[in-house]
Amino acid sequence: MHRAGEKIRAWREAHEPPLTAGQFGERYGAPEPWPSRTVYGWETKGKIPRPATQRRLAELGICEPSDWLEPADAPPSPDAKGSESVNERDHPFYDMHRHGFVRVATSTPRVRTADVAYNACAIVEEAQRAHEAHVDLLVYPELSLSSYALDDLVMQDALLDAVEGEIAGIVAASKGLSPVMLIGAPLRHNGRLYNCALAIADGALLGAVPKSYLPNYREFYEKRWFAHGRNIRGLTISVGGDEIPFGTDLVFASNQLPGFRLFAEICEDFWAPDPPSTAGALAGATILANLSASNIVIGKSDERHMLCRAQSARTASAYVYSASGHGESTTDLAWDGQGMIFELGDLLAESERFELRPELCIADVDCDRILADRLRLQTFNDAAEAAGRPEDSFRTIRFDHAPASGDIGLARPIRRFPFVPNRLNRLGEDCYEAFNIQVDGLMRRIEATRPKSLVIGISGGLDSTHALIVAAKACDRLDLPRTIIRGYTMPGFGTSDETKDNAWKLMKALGITAEEIDIRPSATKMLEDIGHAFADGHPVYDVTFENVQAGLRTDYLFRLAGQHGGFVVGTGDLSELALGWCTYGVGDQMSHYAVNAGVPKTLIQYLIRWCTRTDQFDAATDEVLGAILATEISPELVPAGADGAIQSTEAKIGPYELNDFFLHHVMRFGQRPSKVAFLAWHAWRDAAHGLWPAEFPEAKKNEYDLATIRHWLENFLRRFFAFSQFKRSAIPNGPKVSSGGALSPRGDWRAPSDAVADVWLEELKAKVPE
Repeated sequence: MHRAGEKIRAWREAHEPPLTAGQFGERYGAPEPWPSRTVYGWETKGKIPRPATQRRLAELGICEPSDWLEPADAPPSPDAKGSESVNERDHPFYDMHRHGFVRVATSTPRVRTADVAYNACAIVEEAQRAHEAHVDLLVYPELSLSSYALDDLVMQDALLDAVEGEIAGIVAASKGLSPVMLIGAPLRHNGRLYNCALAIADGALLGAVPKSYLPNYREFYEKRWFAHGRNIRGLTISVGGDEIPFGTDLVFASNQLPGFRLFAEICEDFWAPDPPSTAGALAGATILANLSASNIVIGKSDERHMLCRAQSARTASAYVYSASGHGESTTDLAWDGQGMIFELGDLLAESERFELRPELCIADVDCDRILADRLRLQTFNDAAEAAGRPEDSFRTIRFDHAPASGDIGLARPIRRFPFVPNRLNRLGEDCYEAFNIQVDGLMRRIEATRPKSLVIGISGGLDSTHALIVAAKACDRLDLPRTIIRGYTMPGFGTSDETKDNAWKLMKALGITAEEIDIRPSATKMLEDIGHAFADGHPVYDVTFENVQAGLRTDYLFRLAGQHGGFVVGTGDLSELALGWCTYGVGDQMSHYAVNAGVPKTLIQYLIRWCTRTDQFDAATDEVLGAILATEISPELVPAGADGAIQSTEAKIGPYELNDFFLHHVMRFGQRPSKVAFLAWHAWRDAAHGLWPAEFPEAKKNEYDLATIRHWLENFLRRFFAFSQFKRSAIPNGPKVSSGGALSPRGDWRAPSDAVADVWLEELKAKVPE
């Protein structure tokens, strides 16, 4: 992702009304309109246009050519909105390398067939450009030094001599540059010719990796020229008079960046049933690189995407793919220069294909996240053991290089809402799955228990609304009348007319059995019995005051379920469980089946919107759902103030959008608080930058400075680690919904109830500036 893409999106959205990508391309594209997919490619995939298009965008005042090389979250100027002081930004917290990131790039350099000197110059030029962009790893295409489409010319001694001569020059030119370079070159050894990847760092030639699998079908004839290297291990090869490590058993490890461990394979290798990079990952490599030529035909781009995504997911790694581009011989083939960077199955960045000019595709890979995922995937360790522990036989080639220090931004898409997809089509797919996971879970419980009723407390808020529509859909699919759902709205001391009205409207629209029980008399009697000050007329609205109401509601629901031969459908969600924002035991923490327990608050809002958008219910129901979505989130246990202000949950425990962000990164990957704060700061510091989920309301696009993030993260850590586990240890059954995880002690999260949060709080205080 680059700065230019952010500026383009912000520029078109600043119009009134905002321009769609298609309208923008139609109105401003020159000499021809830009298709919407091209505009989205610039904005969301890190693609870079041709120089003429860059100049056109600069003429329009939208972005400068230099913006295409700046990461999306490049530091704003000192006087920019929300920026910190220059001295503060010198703090190690702002250095992405301190948080386990490695900046990687693919390069599509200038290339000329058989012109080795020209190609060497182009390789060095791209390395210098990458250095200016603070790149740590730069991956070139296959045989980038000689060019790929040489046919029998590749066996000419003059060309091979020139290759070895130019390698020495490239190695010398790399001195002082930040990126480790992987270049492609043909090398001779013992009367054989090998198609190799050469690793170069800071003036040193580290080693050579031969291609394992040589295509020799359809348009490919590599066995005519090259020997395969899949059995080469423990050898050295002479290059320019120097003996360097040679084989498919090499893992290159940085001395400066602990998680940066690199393995290289070449083109056809990852089309094989068992790619060499699988063994490389099992040997400890976190970043797998593929130097590819790969001519282009219709549909091949999708195939590459599939292979890169699958390999990065299967090996729990980053996969960096760089294909040959314009300049290779088109005697019989064509080339598109596709570059891609995947991490754990996610696409981080992709180049502009069929580009005439040299191109860098840049993204920051999270090596700590990769290692954290492997730590949790015991199957990965089992596979390493089953493969004979490759780490014991592979050679680790340690190297020095010069990664940039300080605040160099973060060139990486970060989802503000990690439980909610950004793309509209993915949002629809995920909401469909999430809603039906909940519906199916409840259906099975109904089939197993054969209840005469389903009892739900309906407050008019988000959680009870969602639980009710899940129950309604479950009844529809089981051909049960919705009247077996018994909904009870139970107004208390803080219940507003708005939420009570919404609760009644929703129950009527869905056609369930609806009743109202005013809990205020019972609550007053209980408060009198325990000697609470409120009963004597004092405005004391403490935890006891709140829990008396929450407990009575749950008590009524359980007694009603027994009376009507049914079970209580829980309404509490994943976010509330994480924070302990629920009343334990005889309270909203307990039910017979908790349909929302695996769904975070930020996703529930989208699930309700999805139901209205996809006509899951009738128009009357949709109208009520829309009104509920617009209501302030509140437990409504405390009476409104003199100014009419109601009790606000988020004012007490923090914005749910931040808490869900914290929860995902802590629960799914166990990331340090300082890193969670770093990611949150890059995601939330400026509402105008980065992507928002599709159709996100403009008025709700919030931003948070580091002090606010730090404050609420500290609150989250205290509640999550030191306070609320005892509530999670006794939660009722309910389905896991998101790959981000669930908090059931029978599933994703198991923890002692008497732990302390000191370790996490101390790390936060020590490493995040105030």
